[in-house]
Amino acid sequence: QVHVVESGGGLVQAGGSLRLSCVASGSIFNIIAMGWYRQAPGKQRELVAQITSEQTTNYAASVEDRFTIHRENGLNTVHLEMNSLEPEDTAVYYCHVMAQVTPTRAPRQYWGQGTQVTVSA
Repeated sequence: QVHVVESGGGLVQAGGSLRLSCVASGSIFNIIAMGWYRQAPGKQRELVAQITSEQTTNYAASVEDRFTIHRENGLNTVHLEMNSLEPEDTAVYYCHVMAQVTPTRAPRQYWGQGTQVTVSA
């Protein structure tokens, strides 16, 4: 089983910064990618940023000049540095992990419980 735990959400004024962290633990053979999705009220969950085991990154167009994702491979930890936050960034942010638990099993998705980020105008 893989456990995914997020931390670092909160309330911030527009223009401010927050740092989200996510740790994956448990019976992990290989992590293929880690990332962050978000879901605002009344909207679908969307990809914010992702980083692969080869350190390849992918960002949503709305955040790519403001957010940075980086990963500590040895610790199965990923951080999302969010700068110049806007009220439109308000959402629940979910950590997403694509991992194998054994060499022969197909990769599966694992999700954290989510952390609230609120940006006031």
